[in-house]
Amino acid sequence: MLSYPKAIGPYSAYKEANGFVFASGQLPINPSSSQIEAMDIKTQTKQALRNVGAILEENGLSFKNVVKTTCFLADINDFAAFNEVYAEFFEAPYPTRSAFAVKDLPKGAKIEIEIIAFKG
Repeated sequence: MLSYPKAIGPYSAYKEANGFVFASGQLPINPSSSQIEAMDIKTQTKQALRNVGAILEENGLSFKNVVKTTCFLADINDFAAFNEVYAEFFEAPYPTRSAFAVKDLPKGAKIEIEIIAFKG
């Protein structure tokens, strides 16, 4: 079974409500080491999405159940590389998405991804 990192603050990794699963932003933290091990955006994006996948799996869901993602990038110049990896995890009909650059992310991450999934 896949695992995901524990929350690094006073919040839950996810909550379920009325058939929806709301996942907090997932950083590219390796759950085995509790560290960000990769320095490049592609590998960090892959790890963040693996963490999302573990939350989905724990709830009996897959990426096909995701209806909305919000993606935070530390550098908008990484958008194309991020998008390339993102496309490996999702297929049409794609979830809706917001993606934008932010000043900083926790632990110096380059990416953070949160999702909303529907169990229906």
